[in-house]
Amino acid sequence: MGTDQNRGPAIEVRGLGKSYKKLEVLRGVDFDVARGSIFALLGPNGAGKTTVVNILATLQKADAGTAGVNGFDVYTRPEKVRESISLTGQFAAVDEVLTGRENLVLMARLRHLGNPGSIAGDLLERFSLADAAGRKVSEYSGGMRRRLDLAMSLIGNPPVIFLDEPTTGLDPQARIEVWQAVRDLAGRGTTVLLTTQYLDEAEQLADRIGILNEGRIIVNGTLAELKALLPPATVEYIEKQPTLEDVFFALVGDNGDDGDNGDGTGGSPGSAGRRG
Repeated sequence: MGTDQNRGPAIEVRGLGKSYKKLEVLRGVDFDVARGSIFALLGPNGAGKTTVVNILATLQKADAGTAGVNGFDVYTRPEKVRESISLTGQFAAVDEVLTGRENLVLMARLRHLGNPGSIAGDLLERFSLADAAGRKVSEYSGGMRRRLDLAMSLIGNPPVIFLDEPTTGLDPQARIEVWQAVRDLAGRGTTVLLTTQYLDEAEQLADRIGILNEGRIIVNGTLAELKALLPPATVEYIEKQPTLEDVFFALVGDNGDDGDNGDGTGGSPGSAGRRG
């Protein structure tokens, strides 16, 4: 991996392998993520999406391959990688007893930053939470909590953010609010790696999409490139273009398995992959 964090892709992964006892989760995963872009990592339950994120965030070690974030190798320079990233999981990691402002001020102080009040005020404005700044987070809606969680992840201005299924459990309106916040992140130059089981989420947000299946990236491209993998649209009374969902299930299939997926999440790929 390169050592200049200002050049090259924000994320580089080559030949990543990981097994849990006899279960081989990753079998040579390769992809790059350009700086300032949104990369969506899709896959059925058990594909290893969360495992990839945990390795990139230095929370787990791979058995094979190399990985770099912001120009730093995750194995030889883990401290520099951790300085370069923020990780947001499936559920908002906020203190419900504190107000929105107090959560942000606390995080800024924990990171030993100057002017925590000013930092909190700027982020509250940026994420449209200024009017609710003095309310306890226990009174926030799901979308407001997730936006506050994203705001907290930006304290210290990390150049790379990992969002692991950020809209799980949110209602449609809250999901749209989070989508806009993610777009704003990329618009300001932040690199976002997004894992999601909502295919419409990837369609709405991602500059590039990688589909992870049976331990490997089986396709990686723009939405237009992925749609081109299927036969051209047929014209009857109306033209029907293939959706990302069509591409996903044509490539991966729908195995209908339930239960724990082996990478830290559970559930049914049928219900998770299809919209709703």
